[in-house]
Amino acid sequence: MKFVDEATIKVEAGKGGNGIVSFRREKYIELGGPDGGDGGDGGSVYLVGDVNLNTLVDFRYSRRYKAENGEPGRGRRMTGRGGDDLYIKVPLGTMVFDDETEEQIGDVTEHEQVLCVAQGGFHGIGNVRFKSSTNRAPRQCKPGTPGEARTLRMEMKVLADVGLLGLPNAGKSTFISSVSGARPKVANYPFTTLYPNLGVVRVDVNRSFVVADIPGIIEGAAEGAGLGIQFLKHVSRTRLLLHLVDVAPPDENEDPVEAIRVIEKEMVRFSPELADYERWLVINKIDLLAEDERDHVCDDLVKRLDWKGKVFKISAISKLGTQELCYKIMDYVDAQKQLALSEDQEDKAKIKEE
Repeated sequence: MKFVDEATIKVEAGKGGNGIVSFRREKYIELGGPDGGDGGDGGSVYLVGDVNLNTLVDFRYSRRYKAENGEPGRGRRMTGRGGDDLYIKVPLGTMVFDDETEEQIGDVTEHEQVLCVAQGGFHGIGNVRFKSSTNRAPRQCKPGTPGEARTLRMEMKVLADVGLLGLPNAGKSTFISSVSGARPKVANYPFTTLYPNLGVVRVDVNRSFVVADIPGIIEGAAEGAGLGIQFLKHVSRTRLLLHLVDVAPPDENEDPVEAIRVIEKEMVRFSPELADYERWLVINKIDLLAEDERDHVCDDLVKRLDWKGKVFKISAISKLGTQELCYKIMDYVDAQKQLALSEDQEDKAKIKEE
């Protein structure tokens, strides 16, 4: 499940510090020679790959980044301090383009990979550098050069961290619209979702995950019926599946347990491996039940299913219980990323040993 996430930012490297004209002036020392020092180099701007990020959403709030300027030189041949480099964390898979020339600057594909996107200015030269046998008292220096300034366009193909499963009208589109900025079509009839919708759920600064709303799957989907099975191959690349079920279907003859079993059967037919993925049960539309009946109805549903995994009770339309669910998802996604990073580091260590 992919979609292209884009962000445009402006980066500016630091200016190099100027060299200065200075002469030694001390008591008892006549005609002191030149001692003007060089300036410091300007700081550069770098992008750094971070496995803990998965979208460019935070760059929509911060669009300007500037590295520190170098300090000018000083007397007594002292060099000015160089400006600090600026490191900007980006998710893996980020492609970087110069927005004006359309030139691709690079592609960040590995954790902690560093990509220079704006080179800092070169330091200026003090007058001590111009001293020679024929020019004992030079009165010239060079200023520092300006740092590079660019408008960057960043693009990345985002993989969904979470996939939503459920029969048509289970409330998947309502859920994704209530927890993210996505605005899929929502209506009280089945098959409102004809194509996958993706939304970025931002729970905190630099903490977000991507959720995919898959078109509803119906019985016989593995044989070509309905819309959803063609997208299950993409769901197999997610980290977690949320199985939404309508706890109070309009038709009293519909059984929520049977609705879940239908999806499970189609998943097994499509891919037994997919059926073994981490899957959480999300009981939706609990606001349609009386408060004193909710726990009893939900507990009975879980008991009849013999469900061993995690269970959440929510109302997507009123956002009841959705915040807690999103934080739990974020914690799970973060843990999976750290596990993948540890395994990757172990593999690299083994390769080095060999």
